[in-house]
Amino acid sequence: MSAPVVLQVTATLAWPALVLRPWRMEDVAALVEVSRDPALRQWASSVVDNDTDGARWVQAQQWGWAAGDRFGFAVFEAQPGSVRERLVGNVVLKEVTSGKPAAEVGYWTAAHARGRGVASRALEALTSWAFDTFEGDGLERLELLHQADNLASCRVAQKSRYAFDSVLPAAPPSFPREGHLHIRRTSA
Repeated sequence: MSAPVVLQVTATLAWPALVLRPWRMEDVAALVEVSRDPALRQWASSVVDNDTDGARWVQAQQWGWAAGDRFGFAVFEAQPGSVRERLVGNVVLKEVTSGKPAAEVGYWTAAHARGRGVASRALEALTSWAFDTFEGDGLERLELLHQADNLASCRVAQKSRYAFDSVLPAAPPSFPREGHLHIRRTSA
């Protein structure tokens, strides 16, 4: 991937347009701000407490792009009449390997943007991009995992046409409780 990838999600009558692009160091302050949310911290696999943590996290996202196996997108809401965009979430395509039929998706939404379709709209854009970009390399399905008690993530999976597949056993420390596996295939 030589050129930066930017995905656009059109505005609806109810919600503004979204812009998905690779994380940049200029996003650290906004990342630290949204990471203060206790609900986000409950579900996140890594904690961002300060600018140093934020810079490390953004750098890890950039390394994933450089390696070609993890593609994290900062999700911004276009502010009508403003040059600035507001950080509303993150979506990621991970464990991408040529010839491997499956990869994983993940996401989170900032507290101020929850309940507005950000996660499902951004996930749909990521899903389409992933299949368009990697189907020729053998990608057949995307897997979405979430903790069984994360009902909001379950709703996002269902809205985004990721079919429930199975209950996964806990796998501490990164997955401390039972989880759900949802799958979306190229033909969905």
